[in-house]
Amino acid sequence: EVLLEIWRSADKFDRARGTGMTWAATIAHRRAVDRVRSVTAQAHRDQESAARISPITDEVAEQAVASVERERVRQCLDSLTDIQRESVVLAYYDGHTYQDVARLLDVAVPTIKTRIRDGLIRMRDCMGVAS
Repeated sequence: EVLLEIWRSADKFDRARGTGMTWAATIAHRRAVDRVRSVTAQAHRDQESAARISPITDEVAEQAVASVERERVRQCLDSLTDIQRESVVLAYYDGHTYQDVARLLDVAVPTIKTRIRDGLIRMRDCMGVAS
């Protein structure tokens, strides 16, 4: 590229400003600087583009995984007995303590603890989580 530029612009060479070798080296240097700047700018554009696209892709993937997991949890909750499901939902989805759940269902606290423990064990097995 440099040789072609020298050939095409030979009429612009001025002996008063320096030697032919200096003129050719200057052209080569400017071309090299232009090339480095171009590559750097392209890399910067690529990084910005990837940064804009990546979070969107990750967000969509996370939403898809969360949706599948929610469905699995619903299916596993449906596999519990009614009293286990009611106790687990009150404790984990509604945020009640064992004492609150016992009071709401008018059942002894140890009974609620057993229902929730048994329900969680069944949930764990249904979800395929290692113990």
